[in-house]
Amino acid sequence: MQTEKRIFDDLAKLATGVAGTVAGMGREVESAFRERNRQWVAGTDLISREEFDAVKQLAANARAEADALKVRVEALEAALSAKSATKSAPKAKATPRK
Repeated sequence: MQTEKRIFDDLAKLATGVAGTVAGMGREVESAFRERNRQWVAGTDLISREEFDAVKQLAANARAEADALKVRVEALEAALSAKSATKSAPKAKATPRK
């Protein structure tokens, strides 16, 4: 009876050791995988989220400025058109005085 109990104790210790080793191997594989992904991403021409947001904000500002300039140019063109229309209008002939 004593030997059976000892065999079970040894098997339990062996299973615990195997479980710890497998867990350690899992952590090691995960760490290696993360490092390889980090190296791969660093080797590509990807940008960070902060850089993307900064460029997106600059584009929005540029678009707003372009829209404001478009409105301003249209107003100037309308003013120029109105001014040239008044210059090209035929002048009334002056009647000679007697």
